[in-house]
Amino acid sequence: MMAKHAKNRLLAYSTPFVLIGILLLFAGLVTLTADKSLARMAAETLIRVVLVVSLWIFVGNSGVVSFGHAGYMAIGAYCSAWLTLKPQTKALFLPDLWPWLAQAEWPVFPAAVASGLLAALVALISGSAILRLTGIAASIATFAFLAIVNTVYSNWEGVTGATSSVVGLPRYVGMWTALCWAGAAIIAANLYANSASGLALRATREDEVSASASGINMYLHRLISLVISGFFTGVSGALLGHSIGVLNPDSFYLGITFISLAMLVVGGIGSLSGAVIGVLSLSLLIEALVRLERGVTIGTADFALPSGAQEILIGAVMVLVLALRPAGLLAGKELRLPLAGLPVPAKQKPTN
Repeated sequence: MMAKHAKNRLLAYSTPFVLIGILLLFAGLVTLTADKSLARMAAETLIRVVLVVSLWIFVGNSGVVSFGHAGYMAIGAYCSAWLTLKPQTKALFLPDLWPWLAQAEWPVFPAAVASGLLAALVALISGSAILRLTGIAASIATFAFLAIVNTVYSNWEGVTGATSSVVGLPRYVGMWTALCWAGAAIIAANLYANSASGLALRATREDEVSASASGINMYLHRLISLVISGFFTGVSGALLGHSIGVLNPDSFYLGITFISLAMLVVGGIGSLSGAVIGVLSLSLLIEALVRLERGVTIGTADFALPSGAQEILIGAVMVLVLALRPAGLLAGKELRLPLAGLPVPAKQKPTN
């Protein structure tokens, strides 16, 4: 029995290696094409992996749908901007920053970590109130949190630039930088899912009453998962800002909220592998449709989708996938290394 348990644990911890291998293959194939637009798409896709995996850490384990993670993303993105922009740029675009922050010019990696920590702190504070609610009430509260963050950042002109875009961020995030953070998020998500807290939280997802009767503190474990999720969500915001070099509050509102949830649901909310596969599937579909809208040449004929067809077709594909696979593409299953053939010692019979 102990050998079988050890084997199951080994299988569970093999998932990050499979997923990171898939992302490495994806990045390697894009590199071989030497296509700069594909490289930008790959970097954006890998940033989405960080975001959606972060979302899965909370939503996948707790079963509570969160509409507020884009708020943590905005917090991380602007924190990184405050720490990395040149003081002259901040004096021009963000004149009301605190003096110590206005003069700060941090290296990009510590700034990304600090951005994640600030988002995690806000997740701890906001989650302390929101997670006392359950079910649809908690989901609505997360949306209210997103609306508050967007309103504050859209009007705090001297600190966030309000609706004017903040420009001049160092564009250091390429495909390989995003891949490193995606790998870190996947490993952290897998470790949490297989930890005592993650297992307890999934027990509350399946049956709150039974879990509570067993002595599981649902509120505590939800809060732990939200804080971990908030950290990587904040990092994803910093990565996005330093990928495009421009920040605007509307970049972290409804659009990115619904596409991230769509990727999670299409891949399968019940597994970490589903989160990653959902991002890759929809990102590749979006890129293909964008190129078709621009027009392609087939033989002697030019073919192009009508403007706006991208959103319609993506919606149609999502409906089709969920109609045929209600639990998502992977239906809650994890991708694991082929270790099924490893022998498990049989229980020996007692000898006379």
